[in-house]
Amino acid sequence: MVPVAQSVAPSQGGPFAILGTLLLAWAFFTFTAQIATTYLLGDVPWRRAAVVGVVPAVVSMALIRYPPGVILAVALGADFAAMQAVYRLRYRTAGLVTLGHGVASVALAVPLANLVELLTTAPG
Repeated sequence: MVPVAQSVAPSQGGPFAILGTLLLAWAFFTFTAQIATTYLLGDVPWRRAAVVGVVPAVVSMALIRYPPGVILAVALGADFAAMQAVYRLRYRTAGLVTLGHGVASVALAVPLANLVELLTTAPG
């Protein structure tokens, strides 16, 4: 017998759950921004990545009730603006770094999500 997949609805969290999720997302996006900018721009200060990392974290938390396509489009646009402003890049370079940030985020998020799913469904 094949189990039927159930839809998962987000549960209401308290202020500590929301703050913890925001801080975790900020750390994740800061790390991936640092990976992308270091790879594409060379040696850059991590403090700038911390400023950039807060932007997609806040956008994804603020738009959580919208479809993923809307969240992705708004987050990439905001990330582009943050990259351009914080690192003082030209449009083309900022676009390339934003693309690198998106790729690094997906490349890290997919295995992490799979690992979490594997660990939560593991027996005993």
